[in-house]
Amino acid sequence: MGDRYEEWNARLDGAVLWTLRVPEGAVHPVLPDGCMDLLWIDGRLSVAGPDTRALVPAPGVGGRYAGMRFAPGTAPALLGVPAHELRDRRVDLADLWPGARVRVLNERLAEAAEPATALEAIALRRAAATGPPDPLMRSVAAQLDAGRSVADTARRAGLGARQLHRRSLAAFGYGPRTLARILRLQRALALVRSGTPYAESAVLAGCADQAHLAREMRELAGTTLTAHLASR
Repeated sequence: MGDRYEEWNARLDGAVLWTLRVPEGAVHPVLPDGCMDLLWIDGRLSVAGPDTRALVPAPGVGGRYAGMRFAPGTAPALLGVPAHELRDRRVDLADLWPGARVRVLNERLAEAAEPATALEAIALRRAAATGPPDPLMRSVAAQLDAGRSVADTARRAGLGARQLHRRSLAAFGYGPRTLARILRLQRALALVRSGTPYAESAVLAGCADQAHLAREMRELAGTTLTAHLASR
């Protein structure tokens, strides 16, 4: 039996809850998506920072994992750390929050019938205490995801290029051009998975052509479209 992945919308705006069952010895590559996740894996809470490249974990013993994926730009306010400090990293939540608090949360998760729902409860309580994320950077992410250029997005946001880059590092973990590339790749992959031909998916997503999409796939995902589809 292969990997089994399920996701559904969380009560926190823009966030998604997910569960994953992985057979022993299986490898589940994680492609960059502009997001950060709160994870429950191997009996402890951890955080997945924003990725700039595909993460291919070593084959493990398998099991059931749960997570909460936050929309681009929304996790730093909740976690209390700029996104660029977690770029391409996986860290224990205890490295970010007081250890005693995290131990209590780990105990709750260990006893929870539905770990994903318990993760949601943690995030909702934390969000109520920390306040909302920067609405301007959420707008920046939405505009880039809609295919707007970085220059046009900066103009609409009323920010200079350097200001936008600095604030993007804190909100997304990298500059706006990198985020735009990652979001464009995800748009293309969604089209390909739905059955849209490669060339058409490339153009609809905002690539110049299929060759452009193939290069982005190799650089950001470390694989090809055909291999990615086969692995799913």
